[in-house]
Amino acid sequence: MDNKFSHFYQRSEDQRRAIIADAAHLDETELQLLKYRAETGDAKALIENYVTAYQLPEGVAVNLTLNGRTVVVPMVTEEPSVIAAASNGAKLASDAGGVTATVESRLLMGQIVLQNVSVFASVDDWVALHRQQLLDVAAAAHPSLIARGGGPRRLRVRNLGDGFVSIDLFVDVQAAMGANMMNTMLEAVAGVVQSQLHPNTLFSILSNAADQSLATATVSIPVNHLATSQMAGKTVADRISAASQVAQLDPYRAVTHNKGIMNGVDAVVLAMGNDWRAIESAAHAYAVTNGQYRGLSQWQVTDDQLVGTLTLPLPVGTAGGATRVLPVAQVNQRMAQISDVSQLMAIVVAVGLVQNLAALKALVTTGIQQGHMKMQLRSLAMSVGAETPAEISAVTTSLTGKKDPSEAAAKRALQEFRMEKDD
Repeated sequence: MDNKFSHFYQRSEDQRRAIIADAAHLDETELQLLKYRAETGDAKALIENYVTAYQLPEGVAVNLTLNGRTVVVPMVTEEPSVIAAASNGAKLASDAGGVTATVESRLLMGQIVLQNVSVFASVDDWVALHRQQLLDVAAAAHPSLIARGGGPRRLRVRNLGDGFVSIDLFVDVQAAMGANMMNTMLEAVAGVVQSQLHPNTLFSILSNAADQSLATATVSIPVNHLATSQMAGKTVADRISAASQVAQLDPYRAVTHNKGIMNGVDAVVLAMGNDWRAIESAAHAYAVTNGQYRGLSQWQVTDDQLVGTLTLPLPVGTAGGATRVLPVAQVNQRMAQISDVSQLMAIVVAVGLVQNLAALKALVTTGIQQGHMKMQLRSLAMSVGAETPAEISAVTTSLTGKKDPSEAAAKRALQEFRMEKDD
């Protein structure tokens, strides 16, 4: 590697940008963009080798009625139509009384993994005998959590096979995402296990599976609310139910089904300063709970009602991590009127459900592209230089209906609009 990157982490931000500009042959405009974004960002303390702030747009989903109250939901995403779809699905749900969401459990799990264990029962029996001692050690490792009402709750021992054994610790992390708390406790417990049982300890780490941190959203919509100009409401409901069934049968469809759910989930999680990669990992692991990858939501028609249900593992937090560093994340919590972590979990799973509702309704009626393409055309217009609302609208209108709208066509439309404006 070029030695100009030697001790890169010790350089100032200006020096880092200059080194990158030289290595990547960036022009002055590109360099100034990096500098401007860096100066207006608030994330300098979050990561290593900081150069600039990569900004994503934030909007809000509206129309969501959740557990009897109206919620404005901040969402951060670069994908067109996600927020519009969430708002559309939320309105459908709200017109029928809204979404109900419950938090079923709120525990984080971590593992102490042992290897070369010849007799599983020797570990299982020892942990059973010393269970309270180990829980006390875990509690002592993080006394501030105990003071807030949280702490270690239980232990479990699993035989993984091939000589591997996992000692699982379950912790109530209260309002935090809890990774650091969990890992601190695990290492303390692992030290006791090592000193008294003398196993071959391989590692201690939290699990992102989060199947003990579940939230469920449900909604019931009269089928007549789903009618379109081309299709009766009962027909739409039956088709949504059938599409949901396909996602239970076919992993190829299930992946896309779940990606649509996560469009909304990730956007909310990101807006709240949480670890969206952890949520993604947990959700997709949960989708294979029964041995086959399936759709996370289910929709069925019952007594002239379309009933939808979504359960997600949501190890989110309202304190700790980036939530303390990013002021906008704190503002977003207040915008959504979140007072505790259960409310955040409820909002996230509710958005996932209404996002899925909007996507499935579009998919089985007009097709997914009709609404999506409008937003894509706006993005295309902006990419060729359309700046004002009038320019964006003119280019979008010109491209609408074209079989294959291209960048060249967008440029021509923009040029023609500007020429007409100058005349």
